[in-house]
Amino acid sequence: MRHPTTPVPYRVLARRRETADTVTLDLAPTTAPLRPFRPGQYAMLYAFGTGEIPLSTSRIDGAVLSHTVRAVGKVSEALCRAERGDWIGSRGPYGTAWQTPPGGSDVLIVSGGVGLAPLRPLIEEVLARAEAYGTVSVLAGYRDPGEQLFLDDLPRWRSRAHVEVTVDRPEPGWCGATGLVTALLADAVFRPDRCAAYLCGPEVMMRATARELSRRGVPADRIRVSLERNMRCATGWCGHCQLGPVLVCRDGPVLGWDLVDGLLDTPER
Repeated sequence: MRHPTTPVPYRVLARRRETADTVTLDLAPTTAPLRPFRPGQYAMLYAFGTGEIPLSTSRIDGAVLSHTVRAVGKVSEALCRAERGDWIGSRGPYGTAWQTPPGGSDVLIVSGGVGLAPLRPLIEEVLARAEAYGTVSVLAGYRDPGEQLFLDDLPRWRSRAHVEVTVDRPEPGWCGATGLVTALLADAVFRPDRCAAYLCGPEVMMRATARELSRRGVPADRIRVSLERNMRCATGWCGHCQLGPVLVCRDGPVLGWDLVDGLLDTPER
């Protein structure tokens, strides 16, 4: 029997460049696949000869898993260099998933930067049965227009949801909103007592968004956030990702704001 920490070999089916430093890899198993993933869960991806990092899925299509990775370190840079046909090790699924919104809820999804990637499978799941919900809003914020992800998805999402994109630093030709993503909440239509909110991005953005939603009456246990810490083992053994009473790799990455509020005031070391 395979040990749970042993990577399974996957091959790169396709590689799509999203931005100057971000790519999406479609991975297919070459042996028995990993157990099915749920939106929000993550895998530990291993670049042979370099190391491994945690990455949430950005698309789930049966046994084929997509991961969107930004080159910010040695392992992520190695993964970004992977080409079609290359081998990558993967183990998982790990962690908690986004909770499916209760029927009849107004769904609010807010992302910052590459934080849209872990939310993408949830967006697809919600829009596949949009008639089961009230309003559906997707709000995405970036530093500049060149950082936008999944541009091919936006027209389809806009046909079934309220989608807004804002940037901190506009460039010539930018016709969208400018400013923090929290400013987009003013135009989002939702019933606070029936809202299911999902946030992923920089911690300062999630903290500001969650507290604004709480101020507007959204119950803290209906706000979900995805945390990122220094996750190494993914099983809760090593303790590197401990955040107060929480081991992010095991108890997260998706957690309710009622459990997280206050913990994010402690910076990662």
